[in-house]
Amino acid sequence: MSMEIERKFLVNKELWQPPDDGVVYQQGYIYTQNGSTVRVRIAGNLGFLTLKGQTKGITRPEFEYPIPLVDAQEMLQIMCDRPLIEKKRYKIKIRELIWEIDEFFGDNQGLLLAEVELTSENQTISLPPWIDKEVTEDLRYYNSNLVKNPYNNGQWTTHPEQNNP
Repeated sequence: MSMEIERKFLVNKELWQPPDDGVVYQQGYIYTQNGSTVRVRIAGNLGFLTLKGQTKGITRPEFEYPIPLVDAQEMLQIMCDRPLIEKKRYKIKIRELIWEIDEFFGDNQGLLLAEVELTSENQTISLPPWIDKEVTEDLRYYNSNLVKNPYNNGQWTTHPEQNNP
């Protein structure tokens, strides 16, 4: 079984500089009732189907499989909840870690998140200077929840990153 151990952070937009053109992502979720998620993703011109189990701490089981692009496109159109997640992802290697920075568009325009996958929950990391605030335990920032409650739908009374000193 594959396990994902991940921390999430808000990115300071004034300090962040994209290192390249990034890769455009489009992804959607197929509704489940038990806390697991089924994600369909297109990253550039590649399709993926991902199943994620319930999160315990910052760890959860994850299984990801490449699928034909045309299948991913069709699944996104006919099977996934709306709105779809639209974002551009940048990857930066800092020491031994790969940081993934997501710049969101569409209903989540203005959100800039960084994720880093770890080898253990207690792994210590050095934060890059463009990291603002950790949001690992704030479920609103899970992509599957950004479909149900988008960043710009008016239900976020304030955006937490606007409250940072």
